[in-house]
Amino acid sequence: MSEKSLFAVLLRSPWWISFVLVAVIALLAGALLPGEYKGVGMLGGFPFFVIGCMALWRQRNLPSPALVEKGLEKLGAMSWRDFSVVLDTAFTRQGYTVSQLSGGADLLLEKKHVRTVVSAKRWKAAAMGVEPLRELVSRRDALEASNSVCISFGQVSAKAQEFAADNRISLITGADLVILVDEEIKAL
Repeated sequence: MSEKSLFAVLLRSPWWISFVLVAVIALLAGALLPGEYKGVGMLGGFPFFVIGCMALWRQRNLPSPALVEKGLEKLGAMSWRDFSVVLDTAFTRQGYTVSQLSGGADLLLEKKHVRTVVSAKRWKAAAMGVEPLRELVSRRDALEASNSVCISFGQVSAKAQEFAADNRISLITGADLVILVDEEIKAL
């Protein structure tokens, strides 16, 4: 599905927007169509109902924007040392064996013989460019890891996002970062 299609946009939007569209379509069909076609016209909203249900299911465990903002404030106040402990604990909770690294990556995660390198040292940079991602790819290749993850507190430039997509790098920012360390933030 194209990322710019109406259904893709609705999947990324709050779930209730799709249900509002269903109601609008049903009301318009009921008001504008002849009696024998009203039921069929109202069914035109069914795809939006399905998309709304899918969006609701995807968003069911997401924190509210207020909780995301509060979590990001707590993370922003942390030093690198405290943040690295939070990351270590979060990944360990998910079943990874965590090792500290230096250079282009900060953590090496292992789970079921799959290695993942994580770069998070520049997590507080206002905007992250391509260079830290190049270092991460180099370190991933040197360690013969399967996956790579870059964690950033700030914005990621469009070029960096494109580079990440082209080089199998998962970016964790904003709400995704808060979700990753949610249990650890609650413990603070």
